[in-house]
Amino acid sequence: MNSDPIEETPIYYHGTRADLKTGDLIEIGFSSNYGTKRKAKYIYLSATLEAATWGAELAYGEGKERIYIVEPTGPIEDDPNLTDKKFPGNPTRSYRSQYPFKVTGEVTEWQGHSPKQLKTMKDHLEKLRQQGIEAIED
Repeated sequence: MNSDPIEETPIYYHGTRADLKTGDLIEIGFSSNYGTKRKAKYIYLSATLEAATWGAELAYGEGKERIYIVEPTGPIEDDPNLTDKKFPGNPTRSYRSQYPFKVTGEVTEWQGHSPKQLKTMKDHLEKLRQQGIEAIED
């Protein structure tokens, strides 16, 4: 009898304000949802709903905050914006890629952060911006 645990493929999430449909591709080359909104060299996803929630809440724009379930179409790597320099390892299970993500669904019921938590995070990001520290480092 094989006692090896079965390793499941994680579910990946992408938080944004973009209005996408199942089958759409999220690709590099568009304006970033964060920082100076320059053209994105990478796209980001997470294996935790918590990190995707922050992504949706902090994304620029007036559109509805959305969290999509996505499938990478190529290799992914740890997101250096949230690993090693800022947190040991990858506790948020956040990743990036230069390959598209295919939208396979949407999380329609999720709990956002409290107004106080959101204000604290936005204030912190604004302080970094004033210090010339970009939210997304390529």
